[in-house]
Amino acid sequence: MITHLRGKLVEKSPTGVVIDCNGVGYFVNISLNTYSQLSNDENIRLLTHLQVKEDSHQLYGFINSTERHIFRLLISVSGIGTNTARTMLSSLTPKQICDGISSEDVALIQSVKGIGLKTAQRVIIDLRDKILKAYNFDETIPVLNNTKKNEALSALEVLGFSKKQCDRVVMTILKRIPEASIELIIKEALKNL
Repeated sequence: MITHLRGKLVEKSPTGVVIDCNGVGYFVNISLNTYSQLSNDENIRLLTHLQVKEDSHQLYGFINSTERHIFRLLISVSGIGTNTARTMLSSLTPKQICDGISSEDVALIQSVKGIGLKTAQRVIIDLRDKILKAYNFDETIPVLNNTKKNEALSALEVLGFSKKQCDRVVMTILKRIPEASIELIIKEALKNL
């Protein structure tokens, strides 16, 4: 509904800003990441997300589209509300969140205040594929598009191993030995399964 605001910066704090847009002041909740990148210029532009609830309408502001996209992905996970997502974006950069989810780093996600083990695991399970498809990671994307990986996974599945278990092991092998042949991937995977 409200996709961005452009106006005069009236107030600025680590958790929110007030933007005057032609005489109307909008209070916008922000993360520390956005706060640290906001200039002290009088005129600013923030991308926004409008959260409509039965008892309130809240605006959340973001310095760029990547941060807003990560926020929207996070609030799509059961158990993650807008305040928890904002806390995550205040504790970690969007890149750190993406890296943590794509590498299945439960400890990193769990390091955010208010996120327990089960919620961290749910975030990773729900968002891993979406993050890998949407963002270009130096380590993960070449591995994902690797036909050797797909062929090795197919062979391991035929041998009776679960795809989820094999995928993790094969990813680890390809990160360690990017130029590995299909035979080597399968042999190494069998040692670790």
